[in-house]
Amino acid sequence: MIKNLIKYYASGFLHRSKLSPSVQLQQKQMVLHYLECKQNGSLPPIAETGFKVFSQFEEDGYLLYIFSLIGSGSKTFIEIGANDGINSNCSNLALHFGWSGVFFEGNQKLIDRGERFYSKYPTPYHPKPIYKQAIVTRENINELIKSCDLVGEIELLSIDIDGNDYWVWDAIKQVNPKVVIIETHVEFGMNPIVVPYDANYMYPGKHPVYHGASPVAMQKLAAKKGYRLVVACELGINHIYVRNDLAMDLLQPIEVESTLKHKKTVSSFKDFEQIKDWEFIKVE
Repeated sequence: MIKNLIKYYASGFLHRSKLSPSVQLQQKQMVLHYLECKQNGSLPPIAETGFKVFSQFEEDGYLLYIFSLIGSGSKTFIEIGANDGINSNCSNLALHFGWSGVFFEGNQKLIDRGERFYSKYPTPYHPKPIYKQAIVTRENINELIKSCDLVGEIELLSIDIDGNDYWVWDAIKQVNPKVVIIETHVEFGMNPIVVPYDANYMYPGKHPVYHGASPVAMQKLAAKKGYRLVVACELGINHIYVRNDLAMDLLQPIEVESTLKHKKTVSSFKDFEQIKDWEFIKVE
Protein backbone atom coordinates (compact mmCIF):
# COMPACT_ATOMS: atom_id res chain seq x y z
CA MET A 1 0.00 0.00 0.00
CA ILE A 2 2.78 2.46 0.93
CA LYS A 3 4.53 1.97 -2.42
CA ASN A 4 1.27 2.74 -4.19
CA LEU A 5 0.80 5.90 -2.14
CA ILE A 6 4.31 7.08 -2.99
CA LYS A 7 3.64 6.47 -6.69
CA TYR A 8 0.34 8.34 -6.35
CA TYR A 9 2.01 11.39 -4.79
CA ALA A 10 4.85 11.29 -7.32
CA SER A 11 2.36 11.30 -10.18
CA GLY A 12 1.21 14.80 -9.23
CA PHE A 13 -2.50 13.92 -9.02
CA LEU A 14 -2.86 15.74 -5.69
CA HIS A 15 -2.02 19.25 -6.88
CA ARG A 16 -5.63 20.38 -6.35
CA SER A 17 -5.96 18.92 -2.89
CA LYS A 18 -2.64 19.44 -1.12
CA LEU A 19 -4.39 20.50 2.07
CA SER A 20 -6.94 17.68 2.10
CA PRO A 21 -7.15 15.80 5.43
CA SER A 22 -6.61 12.62 3.40
CA VAL A 23 -3.16 13.87 2.37
CA GLN A 24 -2.20 14.28 6.02
CA LEU A 25 -3.69 10.93 6.99
CA GLN A 26 -1.87 9.07 4.21
CA GLN A 27 1.45 10.60 5.21
CA LYS A 28 0.93 9.72 8.85
CA GLN A 29 0.23 6.16 7.75
CA MET A 30 3.57 6.25 5.95
CA VAL A 31 5.30 7.33 9.16
CA LEU A 32 3.77 4.40 11.05
CA HIS A 33 4.76 2.05 8.23
CA TYR A 34 8.39 3.27 8.31
CA LEU A 35 8.51 2.85 12.08
CA GLU A 36 7.21 -0.70 11.72
CA CYS A 37 9.81 -1.40 9.03
CA LYS A 38 12.49 0.07 11.28
CA GLN A 39 11.51 -2.39 14.01
CA ASN A 40 11.54 -5.46 11.80
CA GLY A 41 14.53 -4.50 9.69
CA SER A 42 12.69 -4.12 6.38
CA LEU A 43 13.09 -0.43 5.57
CA PRO A 44 12.79 0.52 1.90
CA PRO A 45 15.77 2.27 0.28
CA ILE A 46 15.47 6.01 0.79
CA ALA A 47 15.76 6.57 -2.95
CA GLU A 48 12.36 4.88 -3.36
CA THR A 49 10.54 7.12 -0.87
CA GLY A 50 10.46 10.45 -2.67
CA PHE A 51 7.29 12.34 -3.56
CA LYS A 52 6.12 15.91 -3.96
CA VAL A 53 3.33 17.67 -2.14
CA PHE A 54 4.68 21.21 -1.75
CA SER A 55 8.38 20.72 -2.50
CA GLN A 56 10.08 21.55 -5.81
CA PHE A 57 10.81 17.93 -6.62
CA GLU A 58 10.39 14.77 -4.50
CA GLU A 59 11.98 16.19 -1.34
CA ASP A 60 8.78 15.99 0.74
CA GLY A 61 8.88 12.21 0.64
CA TYR A 62 12.57 11.97 1.49
CA LEU A 63 12.20 14.31 4.46
CA LEU A 64 9.18 12.39 5.74
CA TYR A 65 11.19 9.18 5.60
CA ILE A 66 14.23 10.69 7.34
CA PHE A 67 12.27 12.26 10.18
CA SER A 68 10.23 9.09 10.63
CA LEU A 69 13.53 7.38 11.48
CA ILE A 70 15.34 10.05 13.50
CA GLY A 71 12.29 11.66 15.14
CA SER A 72 10.80 15.14 14.79
CA GLY A 73 12.19 16.60 18.01
CA SER A 74 11.17 20.21 18.43
CA LYS A 75 9.70 20.35 14.90
CA THR A 76 11.73 23.45 14.10
CA PHE A 77 12.95 24.55 10.68
CA ILE A 78 14.79 27.39 8.99
CA GLU A 79 14.31 27.93 5.27
CA ILE A 80 16.61 30.41 3.55
CA GLY A 81 15.34 31.45 0.13
CA ALA A 82 11.80 30.36 0.93
CA ASN A 83 9.96 32.15 -1.89
CA ASP A 84 6.40 32.47 -0.52
CA GLY A 85 6.87 29.58 1.93
CA ILE A 86 3.99 27.70 0.34
CA ASN A 87 5.81 25.73 -2.33
CA SER A 88 8.93 24.99 -0.35
CA ASN A 89 10.91 22.25 1.37
CA CYS A 90 9.41 22.97 4.79
CA SER A 91 5.76 23.74 4.02
CA ASN A 92 4.58 20.11 3.99
CA LEU A 93 6.00 19.66 7.50
CA ALA A 94 4.44 22.95 8.62
CA LEU A 95 1.01 22.34 7.15
CA HIS A 96 0.56 18.61 7.77
CA PHE A 97 2.76 17.91 10.81
CA GLY A 98 2.59 21.05 12.93
CA TRP A 99 6.17 22.22 12.45
CA SER A 100 7.11 25.85 12.99
CA GLY A 101 10.11 27.95 12.10
CA VAL A 102 11.37 30.81 9.98
CA PHE A 103 11.11 31.58 6.28
CA PHE A 104 13.83 33.97 5.08
CA GLU A 105 12.99 35.69 1.80
CA GLY A 106 14.19 38.86 0.10
CA ASN A 107 11.03 39.67 -1.86
CA GLN A 108 8.40 41.35 0.32
CA LYS A 109 5.61 40.61 -2.15
CA LEU A 110 6.28 36.88 -1.80
CA ILE A 111 6.28 37.24 1.98
CA ASP A 112 2.93 39.05 1.90
CA ARG A 113 1.46 36.24 -0.19
CA GLY A 114 2.79 33.59 2.17
CA GLU A 115 1.55 35.34 5.29
CA ARG A 116 -1.94 35.65 3.80
CA PHE A 117 -1.94 31.93 3.02
CA TYR A 118 -0.77 30.83 6.48
CA SER A 119 -3.28 33.13 8.18
CA LYS A 120 -5.99 30.86 6.75
CA TYR A 121 -4.42 27.40 6.46
CA PRO A 122 -4.62 24.78 7.70
CA THR A 123 -6.65 26.49 10.48
CA PRO A 124 -6.44 29.90 12.16
CA TYR A 125 -5.24 28.17 15.34
CA HIS A 126 -2.37 26.25 13.78
CA PRO A 127 1.19 27.37 14.69
CA LYS A 128 2.34 29.89 12.10
CA PRO A 129 5.82 30.24 10.64
CA ILE A 130 7.68 33.52 10.98
CA TYR A 131 8.64 35.42 7.84
CA LYS A 132 11.80 37.50 7.82
CA GLN A 133 12.52 39.84 4.93
CA ALA A 134 16.27 39.86 4.25
CA ILE A 135 18.93 39.48 1.61
CA VAL A 136 20.92 36.74 3.32
CA THR A 137 24.72 36.86 3.28
CA ARG A 138 27.42 35.01 5.17
CA GLU A 139 28.04 38.22 7.12
CA ASN A 140 24.48 38.59 8.44
CA ILE A 141 23.06 35.07 8.63
CA ASN A 142 23.92 34.31 12.24
CA GLU A 143 22.52 37.62 13.48
CA LEU A 144 19.37 37.06 11.44
CA ILE A 145 18.83 33.65 13.01
CA LYS A 146 19.60 35.00 16.46
CA SER A 147 17.01 37.76 15.94
CA CYS A 148 14.40 35.00 15.59
CA ASP A 149 15.35 33.57 19.01
CA LEU A 150 16.74 30.38 17.50
CA VAL A 151 19.90 28.81 18.85
CA GLY A 152 21.39 25.35 19.17
CA GLU A 153 19.77 22.23 17.76
CA ILE A 154 16.99 22.47 15.21
CA GLU A 155 15.54 19.77 12.99
CA LEU A 156 15.85 21.12 9.46
CA LEU A 157 17.81 23.75 7.57
CA SER A 158 16.91 24.41 3.92
CA ILE A 159 19.01 26.71 1.72
CA ASP A 160 18.08 27.68 -1.84
CA ILE A 161 19.25 31.18 -2.76
CA ASP A 162 20.60 30.61 -6.28
CA GLY A 163 24.11 31.80 -5.60
CA ASN A 164 25.82 31.92 -2.23
CA ASP A 165 24.25 28.75 -0.78
CA TYR A 166 27.65 27.16 -0.07
CA TRP A 167 29.06 30.25 1.65
CA VAL A 168 25.97 30.84 3.79
CA TRP A 169 25.92 27.25 5.07
CA ASP A 170 29.64 27.45 5.76
CA ALA A 171 29.05 30.57 7.87
CA ILE A 172 26.16 29.28 10.00
CA LYS A 173 27.16 28.76 13.65
CA GLN A 174 24.04 29.91 15.51
CA VAL A 175 22.13 26.66 14.99
CA ASN A 176 23.03 22.99 14.67
CA PRO A 177 20.51 21.34 12.32
CA LYS A 178 19.94 17.60 12.27
CA VAL A 179 19.18 17.63 8.54
CA VAL A 180 20.28 20.04 5.80
CA ILE A 181 18.79 20.28 2.33
CA ILE A 182 20.66 22.56 -0.05
CA GLU A 183 20.81 23.36 -3.74
CA THR A 184 23.90 22.36 -5.72
CA HIS A 185 24.95 23.27 -9.25
CA VAL A 186 24.89 20.07 -11.28
CA GLU A 187 26.24 21.75 -14.42
CA PHE A 188 29.66 21.66 -12.74
CA GLY A 189 29.56 17.85 -12.76
CA MET A 190 32.21 16.13 -10.65
CA ASN A 191 34.47 19.17 -10.51
CA PRO A 192 35.13 20.12 -6.84
CA ILE A 193 34.53 23.83 -7.40
CA VAL A 194 32.57 26.78 -6.05
CA VAL A 195 32.08 30.25 -7.48
CA PRO A 196 33.89 32.88 -5.34
CA TYR A 197 31.76 34.62 -2.74
CA ASP A 198 30.02 37.83 -3.74
CA ALA A 199 27.81 39.40 -1.07
CA ASN A 200 26.03 41.46 -3.74
CA TYR A 201 25.30 38.58 -6.11
CA MET A 202 21.81 38.40 -7.59
CA TYR A 203 20.79 35.71 -10.06
CA PRO A 204 21.52 35.50 -13.01
CA GLY A 205 24.62 37.63 -12.51
CA LYS A 206 27.24 37.67 -15.29
CA HIS A 207 26.05 34.31 -16.60
CA PRO A 208 23.12 32.09 -15.51
CA VAL A 209 25.42 29.10 -15.00
CA TYR A 210 28.14 30.99 -13.13
CA HIS A 211 27.01 30.68 -9.52
CA GLY A 212 26.87 28.22 -6.65
CA ALA A 213 28.83 25.10 -5.81
CA SER A 214 29.16 21.71 -7.44
CA PRO A 215 27.71 18.62 -5.73
CA VAL A 216 31.27 17.50 -4.96
CA ALA A 217 32.21 20.82 -3.36
CA MET A 218 29.01 20.80 -1.30
CA GLN A 219 29.68 17.26 -0.11
CA LYS A 220 33.15 18.30 1.02
CA LEU A 221 31.68 21.20 2.99
CA ALA A 222 29.10 18.85 4.52
CA ALA A 223 31.83 16.43 5.61
CA LYS A 224 33.77 19.30 7.20
CA LYS A 225 30.66 20.31 9.16
CA GLY A 226 29.90 16.73 10.25
CA TYR A 227 27.22 15.64 7.78
CA ARG A 228 26.81 12.88 5.21
CA LEU A 229 24.90 12.81 1.94
CA VAL A 230 21.98 10.35 2.11
CA VAL A 231 19.85 11.22 -0.92
CA ALA A 232 19.25 13.79 -3.66
CA CYS A 233 16.32 14.60 -5.88
CA GLU A 234 16.23 12.68 -9.15
CA LEU A 235 17.87 15.52 -11.09
CA GLY A 236 20.64 15.78 -8.48
CA ILE A 237 19.99 19.45 -7.77
CA ASN A 238 18.85 19.36 -4.14
CA HIS A 239 21.02 17.28 -1.82
CA ILE A 240 19.96 16.13 1.64
CA TYR A 241 22.51 15.63 4.41
CA VAL A 242 22.06 14.07 7.84
CA ARG A 243 24.29 14.86 10.82
CA ASN A 244 26.78 12.08 11.44
CA ASP A 245 25.65 11.36 15.01
CA LEU A 246 22.16 10.41 13.83
CA ALA A 247 20.95 7.03 12.53
CA MET A 248 24.15 6.10 10.72
CA ASP A 249 22.99 2.48 10.59
CA LEU A 250 19.66 3.39 8.97
CA LEU A 251 20.67 6.27 6.72
CA GLN A 252 23.97 5.37 5.16
CA PRO A 253 26.02 7.76 3.02
CA ILE A 254 25.85 7.63 -0.75
CA GLU A 255 28.41 8.63 -3.37
CA VAL A 256 28.02 12.04 -4.99
CA GLU A 257 28.47 10.53 -8.43
CA SER A 258 25.28 8.49 -7.97
CA THR A 259 23.25 11.73 -7.89
CA LEU A 260 24.38 12.82 -11.36
CA LYS A 261 23.04 10.00 -13.51
CA HIS A 262 19.78 11.46 -14.85
CA LYS A 263 19.82 12.04 -18.60
CA LYS A 264 18.81 15.69 -18.23
CA THR A 265 21.50 16.24 -15.61
CA VAL A 266 24.20 14.69 -17.77
CA SER A 267 23.14 16.81 -20.72
CA SER A 268 23.55 19.95 -18.58
CA PHE A 269 27.29 19.31 -18.17
CA LYS A 270 27.86 20.90 -21.59
CA ASP A 271 26.71 24.26 -20.18
CA PHE A 272 29.83 24.34 -18.03
CA GLU A 273 31.99 24.58 -21.16
CA GLN A 274 30.89 28.18 -21.62
CA ILE A 275 32.43 29.26 -18.29
CA LYS A 276 35.04 26.58 -17.54
CA ASP A 277 37.89 29.13 -17.74
CA TRP A 278 36.27 31.63 -15.39
CA GLU A 279 37.40 32.05 -11.80
CA PHE A 280 36.53 29.18 -9.42
CA ILE A 281 37.70 28.06 -6.01
CA LYS A 282 38.75 24.43 -5.84
CA VAL A 283 37.53 22.81 -2.63
CA GLU A 284 40.04 20.37 -1.13
